[in-house]
Amino acid sequence: MERSIAAINRKIKKKQAQVCTVAELKERVKTDGISAVAQTVDVVTTGTFEPMESSSAVLNLGHTDPPMRIRQCWLDGVLAYAGLGAVDLYIGAAQPAEDPDSERGGGHVIADLVAGKGVQLRALGQSTDCYPRASFDNVISRDTINQFYLFNPRGLYQNFIVGVNGGDRPLYTYLGPLYPHLGNAVYCNPGAIAPLFNDPELKLIGIGSRIFLGGGIGYITGEGTQHFPLQKRLANGTPIGPGATLAMVGDAKTMNPKWVRGCYLRHYGPSLMLGVGLAFPVLNETTVERCAISDGEVVAPVIDFAIPRRVRPTFGLVSYAQLKSGRITLEGKPVRTAPLSSIYFANQIALELKQWVAEGQFTLTEPVAPIPLDRPFLSQDGWDPAMNL
Repeated sequence: MERSIAAINRKIKKKQAQVCTVAELKERVKTDGISAVAQTVDVVTTGTFEPMESSSAVLNLGHTDPPMRIRQCWLDGVLAYAGLGAVDLYIGAAQPAEDPDSERGGGHVIADLVAGKGVQLRALGQSTDCYPRASFDNVISRDTINQFYLFNPRGLYQNFIVGVNGGDRPLYTYLGPLYPHLGNAVYCNPGAIAPLFNDPELKLIGIGSRIFLGGGIGYITGEGTQHFPLQKRLANGTPIGPGATLAMVGDAKTMNPKWVRGCYLRHYGPSLMLGVGLAFPVLNETTVERCAISDGEVVAPVIDFAIPRRVRPTFGLVSYAQLKSGRITLEGKPVRTAPLSSIYFANQIALELKQWVAEGQFTLTEPVAPIPLDRPFLSQDGWDPAMNL
């Protein structure tokens, strides 16, 4: 049994496609088996809602009168990069406000713009013959600017780590607070329902694939930064730690503020909670077999953040079934666990995407090229003069 994306899309357009979320598929496989599910299901939808600090936005303001070439700019007190065109701006979700007492950052600015709120603009320019204006202050919104794109250089991890703290003082990290003496363990992946756990070899998506991004339509633009498909893997193909990542882009003017939210991690900094969903075509039984994995069949490494090194000690691997139970055991001690991602919202995104497909509003796209699977993971260890670079 083999299907094509074109054949599935014909069914979607006629509103005849059989669609289920990945959580629903896993339950159906338990009762009906892989072969029967593969015969009856056309599309499987997945989702995740988690902090993605490598998110950003590109804005085009439109020209002032007289024209201005912006070279420094702040949006609600958050520095935006202006080294592009005259009135093009780039703002990162993790950029903090310049007020040291503020708990806002680029993620909050992006979320406010998505929600249609006004944002204070302060800009300084480089006066030239064609751009004479030197400064400009205004309030902007998504409706008063031209392009407003959400861009994620690294927006979706295939897997991640579990953070713990074996030291004697609290640590404030990108996973949130980690309490001393193994006081808690934090993970940031919804487990077996996570999009890329269900397509471990990235055979169902690629460059150009249409996705759910922030409640609107987005596209995969390529491999994400820190893409590491060569991560060690279990027999089922899933990575034992951070593996593949994706870069994504979408029109932020069409997004839903429910799925784009600014957040702040105490004593660490701002980020952006973002909802992403992937729809997989059921091409054959292998697709269903991959999507049938359970939380007991996917694992993550437990990393001690008390050691301030790039490579930190690990307490070994734990399954997502153990993590979701609320307790894991480390060195004979029970340790509380909590997800930084929202498992509830991950399922809600999969359900919303399922509805889009079932109603013929979301068709699948043939990738124009695959995501590379041979990328090594490089790090910086200082310059060696002997290398003659």
